Amino acid sequence: MVVAITLHFAGYHQEIGYQPQKYAHGNQIRQALTEEKLVPPPPLAPEAFVDAVAEKPQLALDKADRDWNKMDQAFVQDVLRVMERMKARGFPMVLLEGYRSPERQNHLAGGSVKVTQARAGESKHQYGLAADLAPVRNGKVVISERDPWAMQAYTALGEEAQAQGLGWGGNFSFRDYGHI
Repeated sequence: MVVAITLHFAGYHQEIGYQPQKYAHGNQIRQALTEEKLVPPPPLAPEAFVDAVAEKPQLALDKADRDWNKMDQAFVQDVLRVMERMKARGFPMVLLEGYRSPERQNHLAGGSVKVTQARAGESKHQYGLAADLAPVRNGKVVISERDPWAMQAYTALGEEAQAQGLGWGGNFSFRDYGHI
């Protein structure tokens, strides 16, 4: 003997339709995982920094940390995308400083020449989430904001950083044009 039972869910069983907005973040994650990872450019020769260090001694190679590996890697990808777009606009950029130790941050905030107002723990540099960039012209790093070409580069940097969803130091009350 075979007994068949049919159950009726009285409306409790409903087919849920596809909701694209619910899965949109999945596409972003999938794209991030399959997207080509950009590689930081090779470091410039120390001679490229001579004029920049003369203008701002705190940028000396033994003081400023330019190690991309000490920075948040998702942020590094954002910075490298900005740098690619800057190069396409005719403004190749170089990393002046990425990660900062709390001691260095306090030194830069408390020195006779104020470089920043942020003390240790107040800057995203300590968390690998900030970068100071500068344009390169004819193989030399140009940081002077009095140089019209460099100022054009910094303005373009602000546009590109903001288009990438990053903050730009040119909008700070204490202007820091190379900071993203």
